[in-house]
Amino acid sequence: MRLPRKVRLALIGLEGHTGEILQPLARLPEVELVAVCDPDGTRLERTFAARRPEVRRYTDIERLLETESLDVAAVCGPNGGRAERILACLGRGLHVIAEKPIALTRGELARIRAAVAGGKLHLSMLLPMRFASPYLALRRIVESGQIGEVVQIASQKSYKAGERPEWMRRRATYGGTIPWIGIHMIDLMRFTSGREFREVFSLKARIGFPQLGEMENVTGSLFALDNGGIAVLRMDYLRPETAPTHGDDRLRLAGLEGIAEYQAATGVTLVTGKREPHAVTDLPPPGSVFVDFLEAVYLGKPAALSMDDVFRVSEITLAAEEAAVEHRIVKI
Repeated sequence: MRLPRKVRLALIGLEGHTGEILQPLARLPEVELVAVCDPDGTRLERTFAARRPEVRRYTDIERLLETESLDVAAVCGPNGGRAERILACLGRGLHVIAEKPIALTRGELARIRAAVAGGKLHLSMLLPMRFASPYLALRRIVESGQIGEVVQIASQKSYKAGERPEWMRRRATYGGTIPWIGIHMIDLMRFTSGREFREVFSLKARIGFPQLGEMENVTGSLFALDNGGIAVLRMDYLRPETAPTHGDDRLRLAGLEGIAEYQAATGVTLVTGKREPHAVTDLPPPGSVFVDFLEAVYLGKPAALSMDDVFRVSEITLAAEEAAVEHRIVKI
């Protein structure tokens, strides 16, 4: 992809989906990573000193923002404080693509929304799964009408607990498993089905695994869809270490005329009233959430992940977390 001018980029924080920013740079000649920031100076040196010595390294975000002339900030790092880091970058007139969730409270989300309300700045969020081929295929199946109106959605995220950093073991800096990983699947359910979410009830707990601290390892969320249908999201950090992969993500869309689903073990499968169950092998090519963001900012293309999408999925996710904390149904 070619952009009309040079774009000066800073990466702020080394926690999260930083690969979604760093890996596409080789095919983005106009994008220059000029600076990185992380409070752990030792990790900064270990990560960048040998491989990217030309990139300037900072341990303080304010010093970086005062010193560097930038166009775009990629904001990662721990969940706690991310909203403030995003607001600091927006306040400097930078376009921002950020790790998810962009906010841990409704108040933080409202402040970020107000900061981009003028329309001059762009904001995106690192939700790379919606650019993966299997989920693009599910969306295409629904849009083609092959399974009819979607009235039930079932989804799963199951991960190995593994070793977790200290910030994930404390609620103040983690924010909850629903905002941390649930936001991915909430976005995918909405993206692939074309349905909207109206209300939610959730439960969550940390059972066993005392090393996880305040990090929940089991959650369940039940959503009411705009057409009266139902969506379910179950998540856990109970996948055994003997499992062949870190995660096991699944998504099933049941429509009035058929069912389409995806899991890694079987790929994308489809069954309709006109055709028996079969694997769907003609998948769309994958995309990039970072490239999508840059195309919207510098080429004027409609973003596949729009700012409206970013704020809506954030609202739904915060409502799901609120429902779990308060043990009540929350309207979205």
